[in-house]
Amino acid sequence: MWHTMPGQFYGLRAEMSIWASPNIENSQESGASIQIYCQDRGHYNLIQAGFHISPSLYHNRDIRFFTYWTDSRSKGCYNLQCGGFIPASGAKLVPGQAIAPPSIYGIQDHYIRLSLNKDPNSGGWVVYRHDLETPSFLGHFPKELCPETPRIQALTGFVNYLKNARGPPMGSGHFPDYNEKKSAYFNHIKKYNSKGQAFDPRYTGMVKLVDRKDCYDANDLFLEFKKGYTFNYGGPGGCIG
Repeated sequence: MWHTMPGQFYGLRAEMSIWASPNIENSQESGASIQIYCQDRGHYNLIQAGFHISPSLYHNRDIRFFTYWTDSRSKGCYNLQCGGFIPASGAKLVPGQAIAPPSIYGIQDHYIRLSLNKDPNSGGWVVYRHDLETPSFLGHFPKELCPETPRIQALTGFVNYLKNARGPPMGSGHFPDYNEKKSAYFNHIKKYNSKGQAFDPRYTGMVKLVDRKDCYDANDLFLEFKKGYTFNYGGPGGCIG
């Protein structure tokens, strides 16, 4: 991931490339998301939106849009399994809905552009899709789930797997390079201010975190003419533990 240090932050927007993982095991998960960590009575709550492949949750290996939240008192909740994310009426993408087509390695990249930011009027955390003809409101997390600052915000590629199993691929299943047809990416990264306006993260201090560099990696966050602020991530998996 690339993440901020704790501070006064109000959300992120990014274009995330979509990759399938057809050989992922039932107990595993692979995906990418926008994450907001919010301080709450000395602990951090988490809200996030993105895409993932999770056979145990959906009983197949489709790529799906997902939302998730957790706090210091619960184990968390995906999609609409419990009170948390509230979908918009008539939303063009709902939590748990399949996304297609995936990117094809070396041939074509496909992406979804999402934002998760604090609404300056309601105080809730709204999710929009931005890769359609007009921005589409998908729903919101109530303000009670992310009430206080400081906050940490992050753009994250992730996998989950059992401790003694071999980890699944992340992103395209290849270590990151600068070819968007071969490497998973976050492009056109923007941050939001308290008024709900989006800006380049030019002066926002962000830190790279890679916790298993032997399995997965991320390259530098940089400004590219056609991609805006961007970075690539991923890896083949196969590591144990």
